[in-house]
Amino acid sequence: MEGRASPPSASRARYVATVLCRGPVEPLIFLANFALILQGPLTTQYLWHRFSADLGYNGTRDRGSCGNHSANPTMQEVETLTSHWTLYMNVSGFLVGLFSATLLGAWSDCVGRRRLLVLASFGLLLQALVSIFVVQLQLHVGYFVLGRILCALLGDFSGLLAAGFASVADVSSSRSRAIRMALLEACIGVAGMLASLLGGHWLRAQGYANPFWLALALLIAVTLYAAFCFGETVKEPTHARLFTFRHHRSIVQLYVAPAAEKSRKHLALYSLAIFVVVTVHFGAQDIFTLYELSTPLCWDSKLIGYGSAARYLPYLTSLLGLQLLQYHLADTWVAEIGLAFNILGMVVFAFATITPLMFTGYGLLFLSLVTTPVIRAKLSKMVLQSEQGALFSAVACVNALAMLTASGIFNSLYPATLNFMKGFPFLLGAGLLFIPAILIGGFPLAPDLPGPEDRGQEERSEHSPAGSRHLGSQLPAAPAAPLQGQCSPWTWWSS
Repeated sequence: MEGRASPPSASRARYVATVLCRGPVEPLIFLANFALILQGPLTTQYLWHRFSADLGYNGTRDRGSCGNHSANPTMQEVETLTSHWTLYMNVSGFLVGLFSATLLGAWSDCVGRRRLLVLASFGLLLQALVSIFVVQLQLHVGYFVLGRILCALLGDFSGLLAAGFASVADVSSSRSRAIRMALLEACIGVAGMLASLLGGHWLRAQGYANPFWLALALLIAVTLYAAFCFGETVKEPTHARLFTFRHHRSIVQLYVAPAAEKSRKHLALYSLAIFVVVTVHFGAQDIFTLYELSTPLCWDSKLIGYGSAARYLPYLTSLLGLQLLQYHLADTWVAEIGLAFNILGMVVFAFATITPLMFTGYGLLFLSLVTTPVIRAKLSKMVLQSEQGALFSAVACVNALAMLTASGIFNSLYPATLNFMKGFPFLLGAGLLFIPAILIGGFPLAPDLPGPEDRGQEERSEHSPAGSRHLGSQLPAAPAAPLQGQCSPWTWWSS
């Protein structure tokens, strides 16, 4: 009996030691997003130049024609074909991922986050491999759709993010969670910025094939890291069947099961808010490259790389802004400020006809991404610790629906509005962002449920002297800032 039994504290210590000896999730998300963003604009440009060659259009290489604002029927046909094939890839991938990401996300609550990370990483690897075959062998562009479906079957990047955010929620306190979420999103942004800068220059120097080979190599490394180096954050993984409706039912119960303080109502409202924000964000992302390639901007691959890097810079500036604003403002006001800057940027994009004005719009987005980590953190604090995987798989489902909606609306609306106002989709996005602004500002916040570090502090306070508890109760509430050695976003390994 002595050899088998061990006190809970010893078991917890062994678990913490195991986590400290294994790697965190941030490098995995960083490398995976680097590979994904490296491929995104390259795929769009490849489609553009492939259709241009098929239709006998010289693309944007004839810079003298860029000042001519008259409609070129061949150019519009190239834009329409590129936009439609982008839509086909997104729709096929997100429809499949809508089922698989939610299934795998809830499954990770039982078996741990590692298995989902491995499956999703391998799916991204397969997509990169198919893209290489298309570029090297000049296969039909429909194979891009096949690669997208294979990736979605294994969880897609949505599943990877669901596991990443859930693992952060597994080990963070309610006080530090918004910063931790923003830190993970900053990893996404910095990776995207570096990949965009590299992709534009590399395309001009060596063509399409080599960047795709780098993406494949990175995704192989990501898959190996997830399998052998990631530190599992679920304390007691258990065996569970994958193909069962119980996983989807646990997601539905998040929104319909009765709970105290109407937190389920807040879950639905905040999910709607993040749905609209993600719809506008990814809808604009889908048409940015097309908008910049065509007249009157007529950007080359180098400028497109700079523009893509500028789009991802707000991930980093928003992290710094969030850390500063949380010292002085409530989370609601921080989110509203982010939405205001997002709206301003979209309005500028709608009327941008010259390069400096386009980069002015990018500059106005510097705080636009403080909204999503605040919403994610608030959603995470509304559910129990055992529901984090189900929650973030639900958020992945919301993201997938938002991306599908964004692809359907923006990729269909853009070619339809070319004749009277190319920037109209950006104006539509600015108008849609008033919906989350009203939802976030018009409803009171639900009470937070304690995170793992919060419960640890409560356990320690129960064993502290009565005088210490009394003294602590007289102290004023601390601001929503990181605690030294415990909640700092830069010491995430200590969690």
